[in-house]
Amino acid sequence: MIKLYGIKNCDTVRKARKWLEQQGIEHSFTDYRDDPVSKSELESWYDVVGDKLLNKRSTSWKQLSEAERSASDKPDIVALLAQHPTLIKRPVLVNGNTVHVGFADKDYQQLTAN
Repeated sequence: MIKLYGIKNCDTVRKARKWLEQQGIEHSFTDYRDDPVSKSELESWYDVVGDKLLNKRSTSWKQLSEAERSASDKPDIVALLAQHPTLIKRPVLVNGNTVHVGFADKDYQQLTAN
């Protein structure tokens, strides 16, 4: 089953959820503010998508200290994402071993094709 992660009031997450529903694609949704993602899951996502997982355009990013923003290796970035879930770029779509960050109709068509 497809799993979608994000923040329920995010416009991009809403678009992704609406698209999945309109396509009749069964999925689960997790708001990672309400139900934080484990460090091991964040690590596995990071292994697949790398730095794309970190949202450097967010307000949360701008509020971090210079030391926190200088995190450059996987353990530091994963720890930062675990501590500040709003730094996770959204939405995150997980379909088996596939992890995709962001939303675009064309990408989702390919990712959800059976």
